Amino acid sequence: MDSDFITIYETYHQDVYQFLFYMVKNQETAEDLMQEVYIRVMNSLNKFQGKSSEKTWLFAIARNVALDYFRKQKGWKNKLFQKFDWSNSKIIDSTQPLPEEIAVQNEESRLLYHCLDRCTIDQKSVIILRYIQDLSIAETAATLNWSESKVKTTQHRAMKQLKKMLNEEDKKGELTSENAELG
Repeated sequence: MDSDFITIYETYHQDVYQFLFYMVKNQETAEDLMQEVYIRVMNSLNKFQGKSSEKTWLFAIARNVALDYFRKQKGWKNKLFQKFDWSNSKIIDSTQPLPEEIAVQNEESRLLYHCLDRCTIDQKSVIILRYIQDLSIAETAATLNWSESKVKTTQHRAMKQLKKMLNEEDKKGELTSENAELG
């Protein structure tokens, strides 16, 4: 096997898997899509010209593989984030939080992912690449084959949409709590 391929695989395997998992919310599907990504990488590695970083090139391939998968699915928009296993979500914190803090963080994460599910696929892609995969605006633009301006605009709209949805969910929670207290 080509040493460049092995280096790319070893360096980015976990990041690409995580990206695909957030996109499809299913471990087996993400693993299957990983195979497709690396088949495409092997077939096109000799064509890689270095106009972008290997990471952005790889994420662009992964995103295209995920989009191809969704297109093949009947009702792909409805199934996009249906099967996420929340029990596998982990909180990374250097201090040892109290159980109550973990419960609040888990609920906040669950709510955030629920709201993210309701965003457009472009908004989800930008949020995942920028905040979960920690790519820069330039790297995200290269990955999505967009201008940096489009990434910034989509990110702004996604954040605005998420904030609005989180506020709506917060109000629903307050109303539910009030009704429970009155009942």
